[in-house]
Amino acid sequence: MSGPIRLGTRRSELALTQSGHVAEAITAACGRPVELVHITTDGDRSAAAISQLGGTGVFVSALRDALHAGTVDVAVHSYKDLPTADEPGLVIAAVPPREDPRDALVARDGLSLGELPAGATVGTGAPRRVAQLRALGLGLEVVPIRGNVDTRMGKVTSGELDAVVLARAGLARLGRLDAVTEVLDPLQVLPAPAQGALAVECRSDDDVTRSLLAALDDAGARACVAAERTVLATLEAGCSAPVAAHAEIGEGEDGADELYLRASVTAIDGSDAVRGSTSGPATDAARLGRELAAELLDRGAAALMAASR
Repeated sequence: MSGPIRLGTRRSELALTQSGHVAEAITAACGRPVELVHITTDGDRSAAAISQLGGTGVFVSALRDALHAGTVDVAVHSYKDLPTADEPGLVIAAVPPREDPRDALVARDGLSLGELPAGATVGTGAPRRVAQLRALGLGLEVVPIRGNVDTRMGKVTSGELDAVVLARAGLARLGRLDAVTEVLDPLQVLPAPAQGALAVECRSDDDVTRSLLAALDDAGARACVAAERTVLATLEAGCSAPVAAHAEIGEGEDGADELYLRASVTAIDGSDAVRGSTSGPATDAARLGRELAAELLDRGAAALMAASR
């Protein structure tokens, strides 16, 4: 195999930045040049809410179609955009080191979440954030928004909104961390499953590309994402459900990697929530995710998700 590796990417500034970082890492690892191939997805064509467009997968299908067709060799996704079910014929060949998965507040006048007055308008496009912000009982008016990072932050600088909540990872990759007025504690607002992680995908029968991409894989990031997404899959929820999960790797008593996992499901109006946590060997990431999700279901998570649809 010779010539450049063709990497499929969405056209948004964040997607191009993420894909550019992956392209540089591929070239550094194997010496092969990488060509970015711009692809427009259904999610890019519409300003409607993600849930109205069909939820999980609206930013993914066109990239996967290009992989299946052989017009690109590699696709880069924000991992949290991927459906939890495996895609036949494709494989996540690498999960690069993860950015900080926490949510970040961008507010007027440098305010923190607790400093915003009752009635302040806070924009977000994620039901998970809507539910958790309402559950804090701060009297905020949570407003649904769509658009790229600059569009969302512009609603604050224009005075249309008092604040917006965004993924810190995207702001970090775009060099916009100076706009952040508070990084939200996961004890207040737990991140989305796989937030801050990238998925580098290729065809499962493309052994050469799979081998090249393996050099980009981070075992800790892969384990954390596996645990978080298994929670989501076991709950049978998608990215439009008010489900949160966050895993971290630490050192266990025996010196081996220990995975610490927390998850929650919150009523969309913030009136109720179920939360839980567990820990165990990082090698058992999927099992830990299944067991924690089963515990949440036993405690009423299904009813909270159904009421949010």
